[in-house]
Amino acid sequence: MPVSTLMNVSVKCEYALRAVLDLSLAAPGQPIRIADVANRQKVPQKFLETILAELKKHGFLESKRGAEGGYMLARPAESITVGQVLRSIEGGRTGRAALDEPGPLGDFWNRVDSAVSSVIDRTTFAELAREWRDRQSRYVPNWEI
Repeated sequence: MPVSTLMNVSVKCEYALRAVLDLSLAAPGQPIRIADVANRQKVPQKFLETILAELKKHGFLESKRGAEGGYMLARPAESITVGQVLRSIEGGRTGRAALDEPGPLGDFWNRVDSAVSSVIDRTTFAELAREWRDRQSRYVPNWEI
């Protein structure tokens, strides 16, 4: 089951996470056009424009105007966690709200939320970018005969 299903992550948040990861894969300080991110991530460009503006407002991104403009990370990918981006887009909530009633299910969901928060708060976009690059390099076809 994908984490976004377990956590009830919105489509907007999923797209924000994809966009930050995409920009994390770019050379530092290199602005990337919205259209390029939208195409690679298969995100509607108009929706992505709104999301990137919000990420900029929260201090994750910078933008550069002009023909060579676009968006780039405002700080190193090592200092941006999945949890930070998720909370900025989702308004602070990261997981399933614990049940109001005391008991085993409420305690269980609190433990699940705590475990999920622990993972997303330790995972940086630099780490995700490294993992993606490593995975891609393993699948380079060898055309030697």
